[in-house]
Amino acid sequence: MIKLANPIYYPIAVLMGGITLVAGVRLAGLSNKIILPTVAVVTVATASVLKSREPEAKTIAQQQLQQEVELLKVSSQNLAIKAEELRQEANKLMNKTSFNIEVLVAVQDICDRTIELPQKIDKIAERLPEQESLLSVNELEKQLLEVKSKIRSSSGITRQNLEQLAASLERNMALVQAGQDTREAKIISLSTSIQNSAGVLQKLQNKLRTADLSNSKDLQELRSLSNELNDYQANLDIFIN
Repeated sequence: MIKLANPIYYPIAVLMGGITLVAGVRLAGLSNKIILPTVAVVTVATASVLKSREPEAKTIAQQQLQQEVELLKVSSQNLAIKAEELRQEANKLMNKTSFNIEVLVAVQDICDRTIELPQKIDKIAERLPEQESLLSVNELEKQLLEVKSKIRSSSGITRQNLEQLAASLERNMALVQAGQDTREAKIISLSTSIQNSAGVLQKLQNKLRTADLSNSKDLQELRSLSNELNDYQANLDIFIN
């Protein structure tokens, strides 16, 4: 069923009304009592038809959301592929050395966790189209309290990452309280965390390829990068869960 539309927003409809008016008065010689209602009907009808052919704003927003979700999936898959490469490199080093194996085990563990990311993204992607606000205020407050508790006992890069996460949660909470769609904000937060994870993973891979496992400085850098990547994965889990 075609819904009535305001002709003011459709210049073509106004033009059609004008043509009808001129044709009715000059060519057909119709009286005002006949031509004016006819012009109104033609104008409104034309505007309504034009409106019916336009994609609805909600449909457009849904399509854009789906595109962003697909990009998010691709990003998570690419990250998982890189994590698998790093996991295999760490495994080869474990077979060649007996020095500080626990560092290589930690690298493998965080890689295993990262490899699981695409499955987690798939699960949240299934829910995104169905709900405009995935999280309630109470749920967000609970997550925010959890993050702030971790901030108090953290320092350095870990603290910075947690503070960024807290800011994202506060933005999402404001959207929910305003009754707005939180899906876009959620995707942006996830995408940012994935990109940050990819950067740290690349640094970790570069360091692993050049590190001397008997050198305490190199070991500390590997541990630090592993911990940083682990922090990003923890942040992702908070958003996903």
